[in-house]
Amino acid sequence: MSRMPRASTGPEILFRRALHSAGLRFTTHRRDLPGRPDVVLSRAKMAIFIDGCFWHACEEHGTLPKNNRDWWRAKFEGNRERDRRKDEALKIEGWLPLHFWEHEHVEDMVEVVIDLWRQRTGRPL
Repeated sequence: MSRMPRASTGPEILFRRALHSAGLRFTTHRRDLPGRPDVVLSRAKMAIFIDGCFWHACEEHGTLPKNNRDWWRAKFEGNRERDRRKDEALKIEGWLPLHFWEHEHVEDMVEVVIDLWRQRTGRPL
């Protein structure tokens, strides 16, 4: 597990490139925010996470390993609980946490983010 990338995964990079191409500027992995969001849009106070299907137990693509099932089940539930806690902490600080699955289409994710950014900032892109 220690060899698994925690930041700048393939899906994150594709998403960031698409956001940048759409004209949005952002920061990544801010340590001062709960959960170190993958992408942060400070002006709109949006914290975006690109969740991996395996580690966050995606209903569609997540799998439970055959060996040591009880440990993995607890691990995945712990990951989901941690996500809930960090989302609550972000909300308390006035941030909008957004989660996308790694398998979602990048264009759809960017469209959602742009719409929310416009709503929250009141500015055209």
